[in-house]
Amino acid sequence: MQPTGAMRSSVLRTAPNVVIPGLVVAGAVYGVVSYVRSQLIQESNTMNRMFAKQNSPRVMESRKRNFMIETEGDPRKTPYNILNWQ
Repeated sequence: MQPTGAMRSSVLRTAPNVVIPGLVVAGAVYGVVSYVRSQLIQESNTMNRMFAKQNSPRVMESRKRNFMIETEGDPRKTPYNILNWQ
């Protein structure tokens, strides 16, 4: 059974109607994912720079004095602050 001319032309018209919207959606998803990834990397680098400044020896000595870490323990290691455990 050979496809008729009308059947063949409808298949040819349907293929671009399915492929082109799929490519547009894939491109849009890729663009959004790339943008979000770049923003997360930028924010992570900013946080790393901030924490690097905060963990200097001078700041840590001041922290030990202010929070009385020697006598009361480090508040970063309490059970309530489980996310900072390393």
